[in-house]
Amino acid sequence: MVSREPEGAYGYRITQEVRSVLDVSESTLYPVLRRLQKDDCLTVYDREYGGRNRRYYKVTEQGVLQLNMYRAEWQSYSYKISMILRGGSDYE
Repeated sequence: MVSREPEGAYGYRITQEVRSVLDVSESTLYPVLRRLQKDDCLTVYDREYGGRNRRYYKVTEQGVLQLNMYRAEWQSYSYKISMILRGGSDYE
């Protein structure tokens, strides 16, 4: 979700988008964002909005590389699981 926004996305928006798909709490998501930042996959900056600061998360080059690797792994994994569920054995 963060990678789709050129300027990055702020924390609350990230949590709302993820929660629209998965039943997950903010207390679960924010540690993930901090870990991604620690692993140099995200940068963080604050921007004033309506008299308050919003924390924005933006994907780094390392984050893009990691995301592409996860996408490739997921594609392979989901294909194999689909083959198993269909009763096929051609998933190598």
